[in-house]
Amino acid sequence: MRVKRQKRHRKSVRFYTACYGFRQPYKVLCDVTFVHHLVTNRITPADKAISNVLGAPVLLFTTKCALAELKQHGPMFGPSYSQSLEAANSLIIARCDHESPASAEDCILDVVGQSNSEHFFVATQHVDLRQKLLKIPGVPAIYALRTALLLESPSDAQCQFVKSSEEQRLHMTELEYKMLKKKRNILNFHEKDDPSGEEDGSGYQNMEAQVVAKRDTTTKGLGVKDKVQFKRKRAKSYVRCYNSSHELF
Repeated sequence: MRVKRQKRHRKSVRFYTACYGFRQPYKVLCDVTFVHHLVTNRITPADKAISNVLGAPVLLFTTKCALAELKQHGPMFGPSYSQSLEAANSLIIARCDHESPASAEDCILDVVGQSNSEHFFVATQHVDLRQKLLKIPGVPAIYALRTALLLESPSDAQCQFVKSSEEQRLHMTELEYKMLKKKRNILNFHEKDDPSGEEDGSGYQNMEAQVVAKRDTTTKGLGVKDKVQFKRKRAKSYVRCYNSSHELF
């Protein structure tokens, strides 16, 4: 069972790496519920446990709003509150633009945004938050089940987004369409001028001859000659230098 889980995790990581540009070391944004679960179940060190799931080094982040929520609702976490707060304070603080503290869920959603430009893996125990994250393109979710850490498989919405993006990339852009239309109009214009060229290919030869003739006239008009002309070399004359005693040097 563990082998199948590892294969599924590797497949999911490859998907986010290839389709959304995730790079090592992977950045993991943790909320307070996930940190508290790691502390209570003694899943330490946390960075090593998460790196085993993702198969690469990781950097653990949290937000100042999540820390404020942990301090505010600390007694709800029981006797392990102080340990959870200490563990959360040891994480890297991800930047958020909230002047007054927001809820951890809203803060994480704002940090991730609509495209997850910072390429965060989000670790949370909130089921509703995980469902919201999986609707956003390129947001992988991590959660814990007792002492096991699990990576959510890419959702149908994320796979569909990748598929539609690839289809748009394969389609011709507006600029490419205009260039192709212009070339096609030029070819149609030359075919109308010489319809006999469609049978024996002489039309293309005439077209080429016209291009060459046009090139010759333009070069002659500019004073550029077709052939390279070399200057005629003259024989070098030697000059004798005499000193006062008329002796040659």
